[in-house]
Amino acid sequence: MDNQRGRGLSFSRRIYVPRTFGLGIGCICMMPALYPLDMPTWVWMFYLASGFVWPHLAYQRSSRAHYPYRTEQRNVLIDSVLGGFWAATLQFNPLPAIIIVSMMTMNNVAIGGVKMLVRGTLAQCTGIALSLLVFGFTFNPYTTTLQIYACLPILVLYPFAVGMISYRMTSALAAHKRTLSALSRTDSLTGLLNHGSWKDLLQLSFQTCRRTHSDATLALIDIDHFKRINDTYGHIVGDSVLRQFSNELKENLRAEDLAGRYGGDEFCVILPNRSLAQTQEIMERLRRRCCDFRYADEPELRLSLSIGLASCHPAFEDASMWLNETDKALYIAKNTGRNKISTGAADMLPDAVLIKP
Repeated sequence: MDNQRGRGLSFSRRIYVPRTFGLGIGCICMMPALYPLDMPTWVWMFYLASGFVWPHLAYQRSSRAHYPYRTEQRNVLIDSVLGGFWAATLQFNPLPAIIIVSMMTMNNVAIGGVKMLVRGTLAQCTGIALSLLVFGFTFNPYTTTLQIYACLPILVLYPFAVGMISYRMTSALAAHKRTLSALSRTDSLTGLLNHGSWKDLLQLSFQTCRRTHSDATLALIDIDHFKRINDTYGHIVGDSVLRQFSNELKENLRAEDLAGRYGGDEFCVILPNRSLAQTQEIMERLRRRCCDFRYADEPELRLSLSIGLASCHPAFEDASMWLNETDKALYIAKNTGRNKISTGAADMLPDAVLIKP
């Protein structure tokens, strides 16, 4: 409910400015059409209240409501009722009436699509009926030159204001979409690619290697005895270790290298256009840096890495074979003492040939 109320309040704030601007300038622009009709004082008071008081009252109603969005929808229908009322009260003077109806229609469609358009149209008809009950039906087909010039500001400024608001909302929506896309692809703790996104990129990288006959090396990295770190120092320290290791990983890689979090304490890196020897140098530097890692609050904490490497071999039929070869290399590193780098069996064979340009 709190989340729903928050979205409703945001919606109320967004609509407050265009309503205040549109009704205020519309009230001023329509005065030359109302003045010749010799209306009583109460009509003028109601007219000014519709243009200058109602927008603020509408905002207060929605901002204090339990369900601001629903209340704001009702406010929009009241806008339509007022629009229909004044279109009829102005004796259906063509230019003012068309402007009022088009403004209300634009607002209804922008807020609720076809459903709100239908409800808004019925609300305008209600306003017209109220005016006819009070003043009777009168049609004035003549629009004076003064009335035409008076309507020009709203014809120019209101669409501009609505366009700017729509542009800002579209830009904000695009930014949110980009953020959500990035969040769906990254691990929230480390900021690296998540498991699914990295596996997709592994497939693409493998196909690229097969197509272009280029080098690429795959690395799987395991933080040794990470469960012991969590059990001994707690998960907060464990999470901090993962974040700091991820930062070290990013600092030792190029922009085109693809690093991801493969599992709880296991990381994966695709290094395109890197030979096995080059990757070994990079991973050895990373391993040594992690051996020198010190956690300020737990000075006795030590880190070590087990790393498995495999180059993209011509014999691999798919990306899963490449990944499986790297996983076997990691298994060897973990089962022969840890804190070391091991390479895949295919890279150890005398006739193993890396994909060359």
